[in-house]
Amino acid sequence: MNSLLLCIPFAGLLLCIAVMPLVKPEWWEKHQALAVIVWSLLFIIPSIVLNGAGETTETVLECIVNDYLTFIVLLFGLFCVSGNITLEGNLAGSPAVNALFLAFGTLLSSCIGTTGASMLLVRPMIKMNSWRKNKAQIMIFFIFMISNMGGCLTPIGDPPLLMGFMRGVPFFWSLHLFPILIFNMILLLIIFYLTDKKQYRKDIANGLRPDISKPGVDIKVEGLHNVFFLVAIVVAVILSGTLPSLPMFQDAAGNVLGITIYKSVKLTFPAIIEVAIILLAALLSFKTTNEKIRTQNHFTWGAIKEVAVLFIGIFITMQPALALLKTMGPNLGITEPYEMFWATGLLSSFLDNTPTYLVFLTTAGTLGFTSGIVTTVGTISVKILMAISCGAVFMGANTYIGNAPNFMVKSISDENGIRMPSFFGYMGWSLCILVPVFFIDMLVFFL
Repeated sequence: MNSLLLCIPFAGLLLCIAVMPLVKPEWWEKHQALAVIVWSLLFIIPSIVLNGAGETTETVLECIVNDYLTFIVLLFGLFCVSGNITLEGNLAGSPAVNALFLAFGTLLSSCIGTTGASMLLVRPMIKMNSWRKNKAQIMIFFIFMISNMGGCLTPIGDPPLLMGFMRGVPFFWSLHLFPILIFNMILLLIIFYLTDKKQYRKDIANGLRPDISKPGVDIKVEGLHNVFFLVAIVVAVILSGTLPSLPMFQDAAGNVLGITIYKSVKLTFPAIIEVAIILLAALLSFKTTNEKIRTQNHFTWGAIKEVAVLFIGIFITMQPALALLKTMGPNLGITEPYEMFWATGLLSSFLDNTPTYLVFLTTAGTLGFTSGIVTTVGTISVKILMAISCGAVFMGANTYIGNAPNFMVKSISDENGIRMPSFFGYMGWSLCILVPVFFIDMLVFFL
């Protein structure tokens, strides 16, 4: 009962994020930090009463140091570096061009991560369609595909798969998900093309026309040297997943070495290395790039500031929900692939998909399989591992808070004058489009 009561601030903060931009948009824009502080205190103070100051402090510091810090530094680094790369040219957004761009970005996500691909491609996508009025659907499908689904093919693509790799899942095992990704890409691109074509015709009928004064396709990329810094950030993420398993970063008991912050809370040396590389890459990117490129990109700090403020509250207040999931996970009676797919996915829509993935990965490891993928948490059948992986990666697209880049893409789109749907409005899109696709996935791949 206590754990359920402590989940109320998390639900309250999510409700604020969903409702306040609709009923009090100006107040919300100015007082987001206040709302985060209030809901965080509504978790922290009762937790101190119920669990003691020491345990509560440990819980809050653990999530800030080991989860939020690396999360926001990665997002900050990618935001900075991608903001120093601009795509100029006469490529005009049309249903066909947009669909090809989405397909390219979806596959790129597994190479540089969903966050990296989202930050790199969101501004070019917005620029290509700057002449259009009806374009929110473009960015919605951008979130569906590039910010989420595309990350399923490698541990670089999405953090849950990196955690799986750290627990013994082979690096290239995720390529087993390629047929599912292609299947979903075909379905979503068809839906997108038909949807965008309808809106495109509305724009044309209203007299809007792209600039086609220059025939052909003339594309110029400025700030291309920043790709090096982008690669450095990807390397930092890979190192964060591989260094903890090396003996030089472990003590005699096998614990990862680091700086003790409070009791068992430790900032590990691999995490420090990751943060240092990412911040250095961001700094050098700014130092070596002409400010004109950021001006062309309409670069501001608003989007990253909003994400940083809201997500520290989300990370803090969702701790009771994650603890409850860890306690109840093995006792939920979820043993079939389709059950793992939906359970992992639905919880990943609102909670951090990385710990959700780990809970169900650990649960699957206790089911006593004698053949499949051998991991440090036990042997897991291929079909169940596929279901858990797809659920965690794919269904992060169900809400704005389901995956890190979702809210960032929304914020950047809003800044550039695209009227993105509200929290519930976006969920309406995902319920009408993604959930039927996931139901087909279940029938085809997980029964």
